[in-house]
Amino acid sequence: MTHAELCEVAKKWLVRPNSRRGHGCHVALSECRSGWCGEMPDAIGFRAAGQVTETVVVEVKVSRADFLADSKKAHRAEGAGMGVYRYFMCPEGLIQAHEVPARWGLLWVNARGGVKAVLGPVALSNNSGTFDALAVPWQHARNAERETWLLVRVMARINDPDKVKNSLNAAQREQARLVNICNAQAEEIRALEMQRSTPGFSDEIPKATPRQVPPKSM
Repeated sequence: MTHAELCEVAKKWLVRPNSRRGHGCHVALSECRSGWCGEMPDAIGFRAAGQVTETVVVEVKVSRADFLADSKKAHRAEGAGMGVYRYFMCPEGLIQAHEVPARWGLLWVNARGGVKAVLGPVALSNNSGTFDALAVPWQHARNAERETWLLVRVMARINDPDKVKNSLNAAQREQARLVNICNAQAEEIRALEMQRSTPGFSDEIPKATPRQVPPKSM
């Protein structure tokens, strides 16, 4: 798979629920520059749960050389980069678990696009009841300013965010209206089917009673 294809896989994985070995992010973006030191995560997810806002960074590697050079980046210094949780994603077998830096996870992607969590908190738990406690040792000190900058720049690409929000709300209301219509029609069909199954019910369409038209008076 190409780097771009793996970035798309990473985005989909970020929003996957924990029950399916994902982080359950609410928003996932790919290859967005953060503004400082050239950090541009291949994929980053944001998750707002209760009073906590978590970020998950996925770095995609399709070659050994790219992986080995990653540690030399300035934003890999403690507290300088983005992501409370961080993962490397690569084609299956390209990177081994013992090669990954401390507190980084590892995701393998097979030829069909399936993701296997080899290392990291999602590899240890797919249960929300135990995940939080197991995930703490994998957390990084993050640069929240970079993360905020990235989100603001992404929002700035939208001409009128409020208009987009209102359009989405209107679309959701219309969807709910159509669902109600479909449900009502389904109930009507079900009632007709039950009526047809009643003994003595005739499939024949009843004939209209002929009307007697009085003759026109002379």
